[in-house]
Amino acid sequence: MMFNWLSLVTGLFYIVLGIVVILYKFFFTVLDPGVAYALGGLLILYGIFRIYRAISKIKNTDHEK
Repeated sequence: MMFNWLSLVTGLFYIVLGIVVILYKFFFTVLDPGVAYALGGLLILYGIFRIYRAISKIKNTDHEK
């Protein structure tokens, strides 16, 4: 159960990281705007995916009990 909540927090972290990459165009090195938008978008999408999977697992464990 704790892993599901940790996955939620990790998803939020990825979303925030994606926004930071888009705004500052920096991820361990200075990025071109196109690369920054692409990488930031992928990080945000992955964060949303992590949150979706965590919520679905939390709902499934609640229904099993």
